[in-house]
Amino acid sequence: MKILHTSDWHLGHTLYNYDRTEEQSDMLRQMEEIVKEHKPDLFLLAGDVFHTSQPSAAAQKMFAEALVSIHDANPQMTIVAIAGNHDSSSKHEIFRTPWEALKVYTIGNLSKEYIDNHIIEIPGKGYVIAVPYAYERNIPDGFFQLLLDTVAERNSENLPVIMTAHTTVKGCDFTGHDNTSESTIGGIDSIDIEQMGNGYDYLALGHIHHEQFVHTGKHNVRYSGTPIAVSFDENYPHSVSIIDIEKHGDKPNVKKVEITNCRPLATLPTEGVDTWENAKELLKNFPNNIPAYIRLNIEVDGFLPPDANAVAQHLTEGKQCKFCLINAKRKETIKGEVKTLTIQEFQEVNPIDIARRYAEDRGIDFDDELKDLFEETIKILTEETRSN
Repeated sequence: MKILHTSDWHLGHTLYNYDRTEEQSDMLRQMEEIVKEHKPDLFLLAGDVFHTSQPSAAAQKMFAEALVSIHDANPQMTIVAIAGNHDSSSKHEIFRTPWEALKVYTIGNLSKEYIDNHIIEIPGKGYVIAVPYAYERNIPDGFFQLLLDTVAERNSENLPVIMTAHTTVKGCDFTGHDNTSESTIGGIDSIDIEQMGNGYDYLALGHIHHEQFVHTGKHNVRYSGTPIAVSFDENYPHSVSIIDIEKHGDKPNVKKVEITNCRPLATLPTEGVDTWENAKELLKNFPNNIPAYIRLNIEVDGFLPPDANAVAQHLTEGKQCKFCLINAKRKETIKGEVKTLTIQEFQEVNPIDIARRYAEDRGIDFDDELKDLFEETIKILTEETRSN
């Protein structure tokens, strides 16, 4: 069985108000070409199809047209797409029945009563167990193992078993994600890999944008990563994964196929920070004919000139690059001095760190009990936002 594993397309994402349709369309075109070349039996999209739970009509049209084109590139192939934490589960479910006519399975809701909703058999090739994103407290204990045991009972031909989920596994590399800690990444709590059960040959994960294996000793748990960068801190190669598995119990053979971005995200300087004066020179000398998004990393002692963004924007006039932001890094303050956060810094700081600073300023002991209460409040607010 041959699988193409991808995730986290984030269709409809805009970067500092710049529309990214051109890049996303080019990425989808590359997906189609990869399918034509490799002829996978299964195309697996492991969540975060869209960047928001209320995607625009244009983003939804882009997705629908991409599915048809990808299907036409290899009509024998089965396509499975699950909802991620950025997606609307209901939008995945609405057109589930008509999509199945093209062997496309879109799974949005976690079904505790009808577990067959999560099991897709590819006759003569293998089984897919598809579990969309759900809050951990809504997933019954042993749910993953129940699905795996059900497939094991049916798998008389000893075919490969693929499981996919959109979640955070402890020990993964979350480089590039905003507002992260070892326990919570991108708003999702980390779980132990043991909670995913036993009996799969390959676990195709979504949510973490940095492609990687999660080290379990079996070389069969993997994040494919996002095919194009969503933020400037995702400054690493992006790809899809092609997996070959002969039969149930075999070790997967995995290789990467790189996806190129027609308008990459570039940071000046490429390493560390620089002064405002030097950064202006770097921007001025950036080649006119290279399409890119530009971020400036600047160390400041005090404040930037009030017209800094306008100056930077002016320096890109006539160039194919697009200026996005100045990422101001303040010099270390002396102990006891109150640090003022810029808007950019405030957006990047984990909310619990802001709460801890506030408590320290008021002389309040931010103990484990307060920490737990704060995290529970954030979790409730996140859930309410997603459901609205």
